[in-house]
Amino acid sequence: MIHPDFVHLAHQMVFGAIAAAGFGILFNFGLRSLMWCAAAGALALGVRTLGQEAQWSLEAASFVAAVTASCASTMLRRPLGPRGNAVALAGCIPMVPGAFFGQALLGMLAVTTPHPENAALILTSTEYFLRVFFTLAAIGAGLAIPAHLFRNPDF
Repeated sequence: MIHPDFVHLAHQMVFGAIAAAGFGILFNFGLRSLMWCAAAGALALGVRTLGQEAQWSLEAASFVAAVTASCASTMLRRPLGPRGNAVALAGCIPMVPGAFFGQALLGMLAVTTPHPENAALILTSTEYFLRVFFTLAAIGAGLAIPAHLFRNPDF
């Protein structure tokens, strides 16, 4: 019998790979690079899923996943060449919390009605916006820090 946690992890990794390869297509990567995008997406979503199962916040898990994808693409500098950072970025884009952003926008639109029904809606929408902002910041920092450190070994 396969453990349910493994099935969940495999599910996240497969669909992370598909999404990252799709973003690679949008970025006009070649066919060979799409395989690397899929691998980066699977790695990033797998690490984030493991982090969240370890009770980390979405932001912390996304940061560690972005660092892992960036380090992996940097270590594979020879086969990837100069497109390594772009491959890591394509692998991390599926981690952007679109559902939170959608809820935040819908909540803010509901607040702009002439008579908002619930004052707690403002707090919920603000919370979602902050989670999206900090998750995007964590992904960006996670991609930038290793790329900068590996490029400047004297740091």
